[in-house]
This record gives sequence, structure tokens and C-alpha cells, in this order.
Amino acid sequence: MPQIIPFFSSASKQSRACALQALIASFALHRRTQEDVFWLKENAELLNILECTGADLPGGALEPLLPFYEGAARHISFFRQYYRFILSICLDLEDLGMPGQTGSRIAEWVAQQGLAQAELSDLQRAEARRLLARRGVLLRDEGLDDRLRSFISRPQTFAVPNKKAAYELTHIVFYLSEYGRRDPALPEAAEASLEFAGLVAFLDQNADLLAEICIALRFAGVLPPAEWEAWLDRQVSAYMLAKDEFYGLHDAYHEYFVVNWLMLLSGRKAFRQPVPLGGLHVSALQGGSILRSLSEAVFDAGSARASWSAVKAQAETLLSDEENVVLAAAERSCARFAGFFEGFARAGSAGAA
Repeated sequence: MPQIIPFFSSASKQSRACALQALIASFALHRRTQEDVFWLKENAELLNILECTGADLPGGALEPLLPFYEGAARHISFFRQYYRFILSICLDLEDLGMPGQTGSRIAEWVAQQGLAQAELSDLQRAEARRLLARRGVLLRDEGLDDRLRSFISRPQTFAVPNKKAAYELTHIVFYLSEYGRRDPALPEAAEASLEFAGLVAFLDQNADLLAEICIALRFAGVLPPAEWEAWLDRQVSAYMLAKDEFYGLHDAYHEYFVVNWLMLLSGRKAFRQPVPLGGLHVSALQGGSILRSLSEAVFDAGSARASWSAVKAQAETLLSDEENVVLAAAERSCARFAGFFEGFARAGSAGAA
């Protein structure tokens, strides 16, 4: 029997359990079809957050995903290029309470087919290894952890805007820590990398990336800067969830997921907006980045750009009052700001003796 999930008006109170139930139904049934890789991505991300935070779901909350679970073996045999999404969904469903052994059977099949060996990326191999290990299937890759730690232990990589590298950094910490279940044993340089990437994200006012960085810091046993989490706490109250307004385009769902994930980890109130049932569209506040203006000021400073004091004075004249507040908060937030700016400034020139 289908679940009847009431629509809660903005004036009504909706429990977190009911909000999560409505989110599951919306992403499972009302945004995309199961043959769409983005359906797999969205549902895998939501279930992963629910599983690793120990979500307390009401009875029947997972029923919208039961047809997918029951057909997962057939699905993965054809869409094997998406095996990590499909396996992740099955494992999380079982660990959240759905009865069955499909996850174990698929994990064994993935290992037998050697799908992880087709991965070129160490990051993807690390994800596959973690997924398979959840059902006792061991994927051996000598030196993988050393290579991952080597990549994340070069802070200068993350002192310049590079979203791809920054997201890879956070996910490496997720996998090494088993999503906060064990000490990832990060070198001090890797902690600096997280802080440098966080400063870039804060200057860019990128809530999605900054939330992931704060989560990774917490998984590494490091308390994120108070200014970063306070800003994200303000952001989480501003999301708008529109009923039946999703038309297949990308929206701010991922930012909404990870910022609320951080709220759960940091003991703050999460999922503050009532969640309607239907093709949910998520909107977020836009704007506020000072990254481009600051980069221009640094570039224009020429040979003087190695000095933060010189660039700071020039940057402050170019920025508005609101933008200078962001810059001051960034500088104040992190004791490693001077080291960060040395990498951000990129002083010198290619080929110089």
C-alpha cells in the first residue's frame, strides 16, 4: 500500500522523521526515473547521509525504494558502469533496516566481475574498496592509502581555486575515516590542505564545498573554524523547497544535503524547512563570492603580491563593505591564513631562475 505523506505548510511543524520520509519519497519517486544516472546519484547521496548519521526513520519510510532494491541485481548487470551507486544504495537500504541480502550478493558479484579493476582513479578505487568491505569482500590495492595521503598532503594544491581537487580531498578523508567511524590518521599537511581548501570555499561563499570540508575536518578530529560553521548555520535556514517545481534541471539539492549533514554532525538543528511531497525543487541563496575580486587584486599587484599586507590594502579598496566583512572573517578564521595566502598569491613567474 502506498504511503500517504501529508503536505506540511510553512506554518506547521514537521518532525525530522517526517521530513526525512518526505525527502526519501520525493527523490525516489518524483524527480527522475531510475534509469537516469542522476536518480542513482541523488538517492545514493541521500541514503549515505542517512546511514552514516544513524537516522531514525519511521516505519515504511524506505518503501518507495523497495522496487529498486528488488530489481537491483538486474539493474547492475546492465548498468555496471554505475556499480558504485547501485551497490551503495543497496547497502545503505539494508543498514537502515530494509530486510534482504542483496547487498552481499552484489558485492560478491562486483568482485567476481573485477569492476573495481576497471577504475583509473585512486579515489574511485578507494570508494569501491570501502563499499565492498562493508560486506566483508576485500579489495587489495597495495599502496592505495599511501597515494591518497600523498595527494592530500600537498597544501599548495588547495590554496588556489580548484573545485575538482577540493572535492577529491574531502572524499578521500570520507573514505579513509569510513565516514567518521575511525581515525583517518591524516598528516598535519593534510589538515592544512583541508583548511586551505576551506578558505578558498569561504572566500567563494560556496556552501556546498565548505560544508564538505567542515565534515571532513570533523571526521579527522579537527574542529572547523567557528566563522565557517556559523555562516553555514545561517545558510541552512534560507533554503526554499518548492512543491512540484522540479523539471529535470539541476538544483541546489546537493548543497541542501551536505549542509544539513553538517548541522547533524555539529549538533545544530537540521532540516528546518517543511518538506512537501512531490517533485521537490531546492533553491539556495546565491552570490556573495569575493574570490574573483580578490584574485584580480592579487594578480594586479604584480611582484608585490607575495606580501599579504600590500595586497590586503589594495583588495580592501576594491571590495564593498559587505565583501570586506567576508575577507576579514576569512583572515580571522584560520591561523594558517598567512601560509594559505603564500600559495594563493602564486608569486614569481614560470621559468624564472
